[in-house]
Amino acid sequence: MSLTVYAPASMGNVGVGFDLLGAALSPIDGSLLGDRVTIAASEQGIQLRLAGVWAHKLPSDAEDNIVYQCAEFFLEQLGSTAGVAMTLEKNLPVGSGLGSSASSVVAALYALNEHFAHPFDQQALLRLMGEFEGRISGSIHYDNVAPSYLGGMQLMLDAPHSVCEGIPVFKEWYWVVAYPGISLSTAKMRQLLPEQYDKCTTIDFGRYLSAFVHASYRQDAKLAIAMLKDVLAEPYRAQAIPGYEAARDALAKLGMLTTGISGSGPTLFSVTDDLAVAERAKQWLDTHYVEQGNGFSHVCQIDTLGTRRVD
Repeated sequence: MSLTVYAPASMGNVGVGFDLLGAALSPIDGSLLGDRVTIAASEQGIQLRLAGVWAHKLPSDAEDNIVYQCAEFFLEQLGSTAGVAMTLEKNLPVGSGLGSSASSVVAALYALNEHFAHPFDQQALLRLMGEFEGRISGSIHYDNVAPSYLGGMQLMLDAPHSVCEGIPVFKEWYWVVAYPGISLSTAKMRQLLPEQYDKCTTIDFGRYLSAFVHASYRQDAKLAIAMLKDVLAEPYRAQAIPGYEAARDALAKLGMLTTGISGSGPTLFSVTDDLAVAERAKQWLDTHYVEQGNGFSHVCQIDTLGTRRVD
């Protein structure tokens, strides 16, 4: 008996919350933007098959694949020598700023937890996801794995009893996301950031993030948009993303309320409360930002469901 799990794409940082805020994405056309993992029992150790539109970008050796490594990691934590046969349907491009590795990790560990009858509770499984994702990126941060797993917009707490908590979303907002078709290394994009920030910048960061969270609870959309500013990463990353600054300016002229970098890029997000404006923005991005045949764009809202079985 097999089961299949879907883990949605996610925006890390959400502009205003560097490493502390993340949101899951759901295209409004009903398509699933994220990776899927299918799992079944096996008598031949860990087996992995690849499928999906971006499978050709993954390592050809199964043992170098993060889903294979997830299985090794999970079984080690479980103290089990059981075998599993897994299929990764890779639907997110690597290095896109859409939580591609997180989607694979979350789908794989969720599927393994389902297959073995839930040995880990929600918080324990989330911490496993963060620990494994940290092995890939070099440091543990939950702003992709948490929203991909739990859905919604998640604020990172890393408190003893809770990794994160969901905050209210603006249901009337449309998030236009556009992946131009190139890959950027998260590690290299992090290297663009300064080792230290001045006091004014750190105060601004705290002010904008706390005010955005406050506005989310108040459901004050005007205040939330005004506070949705990235003072830590965008000033240093914008020029490293081809066409980003021109797109940001053009989207503002089209009537989009604000634009930012999804994760470390090159995907951008742009927000509006007007579907017609969102559709016009998508058309502009398809023509001017997205490389035909390699990139894509979607009009999304926040995925409130998170990771789930789809078999």
